[in-house]
Amino acid sequence: MREISRQQRRALVLGAVLLLLTVAGLLLGASVGSTGLESLRSMHRDALAWQIVWDIRVPRTLGAWLAGALLGLAGAIAQGLFRNPLADPYLLGSASGASLGMALALVLLGGGVAAPWLRQLGLTGAAFIGAMAAVLLTLALASGVQHTLRLLLAGVVVGVVLGAMSSLTMLLVPEVMQTLQAFILGSTAFVDWAACALMAAVLLPGLLLAWAGSHVLDGLTLGEATATSLGLPVATLRAVLVVVLALATGTAVAQTGLIGFVGLAAPHLVRSVTKTTHGRLILLSSLMGGVLLMAADTLARGLLAPQELPVGVLTAVLGGSYLLWLMHHQGVQGRGA
Repeated sequence: MREISRQQRRALVLGAVLLLLTVAGLLLGASVGSTGLESLRSMHRDALAWQIVWDIRVPRTLGAWLAGALLGLAGAIAQGLFRNPLADPYLLGSASGASLGMALALVLLGGGVAAPWLRQLGLTGAAFIGAMAAVLLTLALASGVQHTLRLLLAGVVVGVVLGAMSSLTMLLVPEVMQTLQAFILGSTAFVDWAACALMAAVLLPGLLLAWAGSHVLDGLTLGEATATSLGLPVATLRAVLVVVLALATGTAVAQTGLIGFVGLAAPHLVRSVTKTTHGRLILLSSLMGGVLLMAADTLARGLLAPQELPVGVLTAVLGGSYLLWLMHHQGVQGRGA
């Protein structure tokens, strides 16, 4: 009981720290840009400075946090569903589907043969529909969500095939390569208040649904047969969690492109601080993902200012380095034991 109480306190402290870092990150992100602190100082008397801060910097920083929170939420769900700490939000093929959706939309829009509905849908909508279509294809190949291993294998196959189709599209129509490459590298440069509202509208109910189904993830850690024997509605809540995973990932990818390692690293960082139930893990991973991507986006804007680094490249370098260190650290501990 004393150990449980200590882990609960750690979880509460970590949550409070992440909330404080969120507030600090929002303030820091509002001050980073090509004009530096000058826009922040003069925004009360300069309409242009106000527009730069309020219409560009603040929604971009908040959007980075929301996208990271969605990826952190999806990563915690994926690792719990597949009982694999290396599972990430893109395992169901959503990343490759989003890339293919955007590539096809670029081809149709660039060729001038697009229907009016496609022009209204835009590239963001095409990426979201591509991500959702990839997840539906994965579910169809896996014959639903009853078999976790089959779902995992179907996601890998769909991801490889749709990724190859995206590459083929770029080879056949080189004009789309530059825009699609920016999408693949990841960027928050085009996130506005509408995108923030959309991501928040998906994040809040997603967190509630994931929290409601978290006891199934706790049961699955003991094995699927054990979880079923305990009377848990495994099939129903697994389907709900897959829907939350797909919507969270698709929404984040559609707004910011393919940003790697955030959804994979966020749950790992939480578990390195405290061992907790999946309910708390989901909430803390969401907060951690938001802080990670917001910090990476601020760094991407500030390191080479006024130029910017693609935030997806930065998260890949930092996240990959962290996971390599974690593997080395665990290997050393294993040999010591």
